[in-house]
Amino acid sequence: MGSFALTASGDALAAVESAVPALVQERFASRLMAKDPTLWGADAESEASIRLGWLDLFEGSRALVPDIAGLRADLLAEGVDRIVLCGMGGSSLAPEVITKAAGVPLVVLDSTDPEQVRAALEEDLQRTAIVVSSKSGSTVETDSQRRLFEQAFTDAGIDAASRIVIVTDPGSPLDEASRAAGYRKVFNANPEVGGRYSALTAFGLVPSGLAGADIEALLDDAEDAAEFLGDDVDDNVGLQLGAVLGGTAPLRDKIVFADAGSGLPGFADWAEQLIAESTGKLGTGLLPVVAASGAPELADVADDVLPVLLAPFDEAPSDEMTGGTRVTVSGTLGSQMFVWEYAVAVAGRLLGINPFDQPDVEAAKKAARGLLDAQPEPAPAAFVDGAVEVRGDAGLLGSSTTVTEALEALLAAIPANGYLSVQAYLDRHHQAALEEIRSPLAAATGRPVTFGWGPRFLHSTGQYHKGGSPIGAYLQLTGASSTDLGIPDRPFTFGELISAQAAGDAQVLADHGRPVLRLHLTDRTAGVDQLRAVIASLGSGRSQHGNG
Repeated sequence: MGSFALTASGDALAAVESAVPALVQERFASRLMAKDPTLWGADAESEASIRLGWLDLFEGSRALVPDIAGLRADLLAEGVDRIVLCGMGGSSLAPEVITKAAGVPLVVLDSTDPEQVRAALEEDLQRTAIVVSSKSGSTVETDSQRRLFEQAFTDAGIDAASRIVIVTDPGSPLDEASRAAGYRKVFNANPEVGGRYSALTAFGLVPSGLAGADIEALLDDAEDAAEFLGDDVDDNVGLQLGAVLGGTAPLRDKIVFADAGSGLPGFADWAEQLIAESTGKLGTGLLPVVAASGAPELADVADDVLPVLLAPFDEAPSDEMTGGTRVTVSGTLGSQMFVWEYAVAVAGRLLGINPFDQPDVEAAKKAARGLLDAQPEPAPAAFVDGAVEVRGDAGLLGSSTTVTEALEALLAAIPANGYLSVQAYLDRHHQAALEEIRSPLAAATGRPVTFGWGPRFLHSTGQYHKGGSPIGAYLQLTGASSTDLGIPDRPFTFGELISAQAAGDAQVLADHGRPVLRLHLTDRTAGVDQLRAVIASLGSGRSQHGNG
């Protein structure tokens, strides 16, 4: 296929050779493109029957392009050239990668951290319009952000309604309320497309197009890829990619992404949500791990790890991309998005799960709402070490009295086939250096390590944490803030909201019997420095696991 290429070796190639002929025999490809909802079994049929709109969205999505271009021109004529996207999960991850790949600016506000929210709010408000993206409008983060910006526009003497653009499902509460409020424009998305499959719908296209990305070219590339995916043939790349994701034997269920010059910054973050939320359920699934070239997981590949290298398009894979078990993929952004969506649907079939529901996402939201309503005092710290308050189950912490000892206890709790999840409920721009702890932790544990910014990962890998294989250990990082922001007409602040979200998720993980270590930075700068120093000193830790 001209806009997408795949090379597989080792166990990945064996999976292609084993699984694809059977998929071809049962005409999976043509049945999928014909929207056959029976492909994932009887239990999934009702959900699948209303979640396959992503397969033929091109005409509907193209119809949006003139309206998006017209609105962008009107806003520019009014001196409004800064677009802030208020959205979570699928509503934010696709526009972020689309605009990064296009080299155009988009402020993605996918946090409730008061410092990150304040930074987005206070920069050039006179030049700003916001896009509020939510299928229903009930997403608490997005609703809170809209309220804050609407109040700020009004306080600055700006007609707030003229600066607010909405993307939502037709007939949703947000759709009706926004039209009644007279907001600048309301775009409706295809209601038969789930959030993580929505990259090529209004959710991906509206903010990206308003920011200046060429969304028509994106759709062209995706449609070119789709043209070949209905063919029941062995060289169908969508079937091949689905086979390597869900068909290795034994299953390599840790999918470790590394960008090898793809030119698509942030693509792995988008794929992370698609894979984790689609497959992490019923005690199984695929754990995506966003790493970097040279990451420990790729230097010594464990038997349960599948390396996926994102390579430059139209370049032959180098030797380092083809040795052992690995998959190298390349392509234009539109083709990659569509092929990965298709492949995850294929992987769902091979794994025996419904790739279109997310039964465990609501648990953390419910726990957070309960904590917001009750407003309990935070649990006392087990101990304080420098700028870090340490919390955790006594069975986990034991006699620990330092951050180092607490971390060592958590790492010791990772099963031999497990993983560590780092969850940072902080400002992902100003505390970006925290991401540098991922590789040292992977080296120290000999196991895959994921890094997620809270609360956005709750709409992404959060499903896998609760519904996937029960083999994780969790390091939760929170931080005191010198500033907080009230939320208009809500009885809680952003600081209280993010605290409740962190505590709620920790509670649900603990209720599932998962080991959780909570580190609260009483001073963000000092705490980040202390944590990085501690993790750098952990050394080799546990032994490395098998080489695949």
